[in-house]
Amino acid sequence: MRDIRRRAIVFLLLAGCASAQRGGSKPTARIAKIEPSRGALAQRIETALDSTAASRNAFWGIQAVDLATNKTLYELNPNRYFVPASNTKLFSSALALTLLGPDLKFHTRILADAAPDADGLVGGSLRLVAGGDPNLSARAIPYAKGPGGSDPLIAIEDLATQVAAKGVKHVAGDIIGDDSYYVWQPYADGWSVQDPEGKDGAAVSAFSINDNAFAITFLPGAATGDAAVLRLNPALPYYEIENRIRTIPAGGERRIHSDRLAGSLQLHVWGTIPLGDRGQTIEFGIDDPALYAAAALRQALADRGITVDGEARAKHLLPEDVADLRRASAPPPIAGVELADRESAPLLECLRVTAKVSENLHAEMMLRAVGRVRRNVGSREAGLDELRTFLAAAGISADDYHLADGSGMARLNLVTPSAVVRLLQHMYASPQREDFLAILPVGGEDGTLASRFTGAAVTGRVHAKTGTLAHVSALSGYAQRPDKSWVAFSILVNNFNGAAGDVRKVMDEVCGFIME
Repeated sequence: MRDIRRRAIVFLLLAGCASAQRGGSKPTARIAKIEPSRGALAQRIETALDSTAASRNAFWGIQAVDLATNKTLYELNPNRYFVPASNTKLFSSALALTLLGPDLKFHTRILADAAPDADGLVGGSLRLVAGGDPNLSARAIPYAKGPGGSDPLIAIEDLATQVAAKGVKHVAGDIIGDDSYYVWQPYADGWSVQDPEGKDGAAVSAFSINDNAFAITFLPGAATGDAAVLRLNPALPYYEIENRIRTIPAGGERRIHSDRLAGSLQLHVWGTIPLGDRGQTIEFGIDDPALYAAAALRQALADRGITVDGEARAKHLLPEDVADLRRASAPPPIAGVELADRESAPLLECLRVTAKVSENLHAEMMLRAVGRVRRNVGSREAGLDELRTFLAAAGISADDYHLADGSGMARLNLVTPSAVVRLLQHMYASPQREDFLAILPVGGEDGTLASRFTGAAVTGRVHAKTGTLAHVSALSGYAQRPDKSWVAFSILVNNFNGAAGDVRKVMDEVCGFIME
């Protein structure tokens, strides 16, 4: 009997140690913060975390807080660091909404040194001047689910139409794409070297022409051995494409690969595509949006019968040309005769798109917009400095996060679940509450949550931001319970080595338990 008791004591001690290791703190410290009436919640959540190999072996951080009482309903590793992926957009969006206000608008203009003469001649160059509008595209504004318009260059077409209406018939100089409204810092620290190749890592600029990306649809040729057929959208030649994709007999395997060296205008594609294949569309990032915008405008002017003698060129504000990337004196007004102007949607609508579709480029532009408005320099450094000041005012310690960008692409980003929840609490208590809730994806309804939380009992009750990187998944936001009370929650998962869908399923189960 004495041996049995001794073994039982050892077993209990070992079980306690294992529980402490899993929670990142002593079990009593974690359980003490859980409402006694909801003790079953902890058991249900931890059972879910053990339900699959992918979730069982992952590193989880969870915190859920009742917004009416500020009581912690459940937490696991709340003060440990996690890579947040696109949950970073919660921080940059809250910053922009609070400091810039929901009604701010951006302007894209075309300027000339002098008005056209009686014959419609502009003696010098035309400058297409960016002002930070993130939606120079065919996207529906206000945000709506589904595809937008059919012309991805509609904003450029609109500007060109305005120029033609001013009587311009001939431009003697160049078409200059000027994105110096923001400092030319196209890629943030911590981005992967492969990121710029695709749309998710498109170059950050004061221009956002079709989200600074274009698509190629790859289709089989007419016969075996023929080169694949490539269709560009927008249909604007920009990259020199070396096509080594060959058509193979029907029933073969489609394999399409691509490569582009950073800073190069040569895109290499190779592989195979079988006869009768339905094709594949791939989106590629544009390395110099200012140059691309200038080329698009030059083509649009030509389509309207306007002769342009010069070439498309880009004008950037380089970091080495800025005395202080963190703060500057007010810049002088941009000189020139205005020939066209396109006004953006209000900032709130821009942020709604950013959060709903998790648009990386837009989040980076919002960070720089804050720097430009608040510190007169549209740099990443100025925006991050403003973010640190904002988070301090929200009661979030600098020890609880490290943010290197505004989108979440950087794996240098680290946050704690408690920092995310504190941000959510701050925004819920702020005058921006309704606007902040409105920009987030809604479970079962729109954005990146359109296909999640689709059951009748939960649809429309989760307003949250998703996040995805390799081996990283995140979901943070607000959940409404059946009694209409609200919970702020953060679920961050790192280091899983399995199907992301399996992990997301467990995350959604955990969120569902919190909502009950």
